[in-house]
Amino acid sequence: MTMGIIIISVVFMLIGMAVQFRLKSKFTEYSKVPTSSGLSGKEIAEKMLRDNAIYDVQVVSVNGFLSDHYDPAKNSKP
Repeated sequence: MTMGIIIISVVFMLIGMAVQFRLKSKFTEYSKVPTSSGLSGKEIAEKMLRDNAIYDVQVVSVNGFLSDHYDPAKNSKP
C-alpha cells in the first residue's frame, strides 16, 4: 500500500514538473513577441482599469519573471 502511494506521488510530481516547464517555456517564447499596440503590460493594465471605471487599484512595474501579484490589503476600503 505504501509503495503504491509513493509511485502515485512521484507520477503526479513528474506531471506537475512537466506542466510547469511547458508553461514557463511558453511565457518565455511569447514574451519576445511585441504587442500590436506597442503598449507595455503596465499600460494595458492601467487602460483596462480605466475603461472599467476602476480607479483605486495601483499598477506597479516590478522586475522578474512571472512576478506579478495583487495585494488586496493595499486596496482595502475603510
